[in-house]
Amino acid sequence: MRYIISGKNIEVTEGLKTAVYEKIGKLEKYFTPDTEIHVTMSVEKERQKIEVTIPMKGSMVRAEQTSNDMYVSIDLVEEIIERQLRKYKNKIIEQKQAAANLNQNFMDDEFEEDDTIKIIRTKKFAIKPMDPEEACVQMELLGHNFFVYRNAETDEVNVVYKRKGNTYGLIEPEY
Repeated sequence: MRYIISGKNIEVTEGLKTAVYEKIGKLEKYFTPDTEIHVTMSVEKERQKIEVTIPMKGSMVRAEQTSNDMYVSIDLVEEIIERQLRKYKNKIIEQKQAAANLNQNFMDDEFEEDDTIKIIRTKKFAIKPMDPEEACVQMELLGHNFFVYRNAETDEVNVVYKRKGNTYGLIEPEY
């Protein structure tokens, strides 16, 4: 695997790099040797955050973890990625998709069925045309973290969502 390690408001020391190579290196058995691993470490106030992104053909594995200690964050993010990979493997097997970046030995291993995705609730509702600001107000009134609506200007389905720091995001389709 090829590592691309960067830091924001933190000097990436040899000790941190070694910890990343050791912990994230455990994931090597799941990927082909030419897979890129993007690791970004950052410090904000007393929060030590690590973000790991692994681009794959047709998909992406991404995880982030924050704690008071960067080494703890590195440990935790590795566990998250491994759990995501097991779910991704299950999805690939069920949909019979190609797994170009995943090691064949990993694909052949047996795994526990606990990692299957189960939809336990389905909601249906009328989608009212509105602008993004009105959709944010509706989301707040409902107490949700996201809200699906039809954009009054474009007549397309959009999603607004809450971000950290009381900010909002907007997802629009791209054709």
